[in-house]
Amino acid sequence: MEKKFGAVIVGACMVLSLNAVAAQAPAAKAGPADAQFKTIYTQEWKWRLSQKMEEGEDDEKGGATLPRIDAATQEKRLAYWRDVMKKLDGIQQSKLSAGELINYQVYKAQIGALIDAQKFREYEKPLNADTAFWSNLSAAGRATLTKEKEYRDYIKQMSDVPRYFNDQIVNMRAGMARGFTPPKITLVGRDGSITSVTEAKTVQDNVFYLPFKAMPATMPAALQEELRAEGAKAIETYVLPSYKNLLKFMREEYVPKSREDLAAENLPDGKAYYQSKIVEFTTTTMSADEIHQIGVSEMAKIRGEMLDVIKQTGFEGDLPAFLQFLRTDSRFYAKTPEELLMRSAWVAKKFDGKVGQYFGYLPRRRFAVIPVPDDQAPFYTSGRGGPGVYLVNTYNLPSRALYSMPALTLHESAPGHAFQMPVAMEQKGRPAFRNAYISAYGEGWALYSERLGVEMGMYETPYEVFGMLSYQAWRASRLVVDTGIHSKGWTRKQAQDYLKANTALSEHEIETEVDRYISWPGQALSYYLGEMSIINARKKAEAALGQKFDIRAFHDTVLQLGSVPLPVLEARIDLFIKEGGKSPYPSLD
Repeated sequence: MEKKFGAVIVGACMVLSLNAVAAQAPAAKAGPADAQFKTIYTQEWKWRLSQKMEEGEDDEKGGATLPRIDAATQEKRLAYWRDVMKKLDGIQQSKLSAGELINYQVYKAQIGALIDAQKFREYEKPLNADTAFWSNLSAAGRATLTKEKEYRDYIKQMSDVPRYFNDQIVNMRAGMARGFTPPKITLVGRDGSITSVTEAKTVQDNVFYLPFKAMPATMPAALQEELRAEGAKAIETYVLPSYKNLLKFMREEYVPKSREDLAAENLPDGKAYYQSKIVEFTTTTMSADEIHQIGVSEMAKIRGEMLDVIKQTGFEGDLPAFLQFLRTDSRFYAKTPEELLMRSAWVAKKFDGKVGQYFGYLPRRRFAVIPVPDDQAPFYTSGRGGPGVYLVNTYNLPSRALYSMPALTLHESAPGHAFQMPVAMEQKGRPAFRNAYISAYGEGWALYSERLGVEMGMYETPYEVFGMLSYQAWRASRLVVDTGIHSKGWTRKQAQDYLKANTALSEHEIETEVDRYISWPGQALSYYLGEMSIINARKKAEAALGQKFDIRAFHDTVLQLGSVPLPVLEARIDLFIKEGGKSPYPSLD
């Protein structure tokens, strides 16, 4: 699960400087450089909150207005962040204390991300095949409100929807004018998340009305009725007309005029744009060609593992025949959504019985297993996790293989995203910007969690092990497919055929995944490269520490560091080795 500013963009010089600084002698003690840096990020974060670009502790429900997104505001943001970057360049990293040095490396990369997003005017393309600004907004309707002020802010926010949608449409038209749109093929059917709002039978059936259906019992009945009436009026007056206007725009103007071409490199300034996405999502300076070749090489290794597991099942036939068997045999698929949810919950609880052997620090935050909302499910991924939630897609059950559920659950729930993110957030004394999500780190850890499942004994049958390997192949093949589409002229069918030949994914999943890669260049590269970085760091630590290596201490060190660029993670493990494998969690020392 990704936050609004879930990626980190760093230029080539930035990545190299991270490596260089991380390799230096220990950082200085706290001094003037720390104070200078703290002043910069404290002021910028306060300003960023005022721009409604992040959620603050006092603004968890979104506030009474939506963000300003017009072109003039976007230009001001670009100028602001460029000024921040100049100030950051004026700080001597060697003068920073150890903790602030890591903060600096994360923060400077984050500001770089924000600058590049503005520079390439990504606000003119506020949607992809997976999510869109309007579906993000309707998701807010599922929030639980508990106070009168929260309800009144929510009602007022709905009155701001017309302005917000109109500004989005203006920006999208500007993108259309310069050919900066998602490919048309990835937009087909995506208006379903708009019609789910416009075609609700009554206002009370509308997703925006959900907070008014279960109001706090402590709230006086008269006040509840007043707020319900005001909420219904806001939906009728502001929300529904805005969504209907958006639907008309999408169907009659935007989708028909969206580009036919798939490659990011064919967008305006496309080669630089795609390279910026590679750096953003991988925190490396590798080229598309280098990543493509890594993908081809890793796929060959995984295929060898797959063939070994096929032998264990007793299946007589080659890999294509085995994949067809897995996709078509009914024994591998749930009969009801509840069965899929229960299987997911069972895997999550099975992990709880093994967690103490592999982790010293456990997060306080628990998570719920819930289905993906109906209006998002047809084009949503198979699952998604984060603080407090593990979303399982129960749409189209014949495409949701039970043998893949252990790997999916480890990735999305625990020790993946719903475990990993709370651990980072529970660390004390960190500035709020450290809670931003860096895809190479976060997705790399979640994919590593799938591999870790073998070591933990989470896979009970060869089919489940194969499901894990299929998921590994899925992420390795993304290195081939993403670069193939955006740099080598691959067609949609080529990408689909490659996934079909190399993974056990269902045809429905293959279609939705490929469309996601087409419309979200570079994001798919983060998973496997991040996992490789963690695996290589672990191997290095095991070789250096020998019998002193403690898997719990290693995992705690990685997770408590939080989301960072991969060079920063690798430098932290070097320090872990230098300190003799010391755990950051006191009870393990």
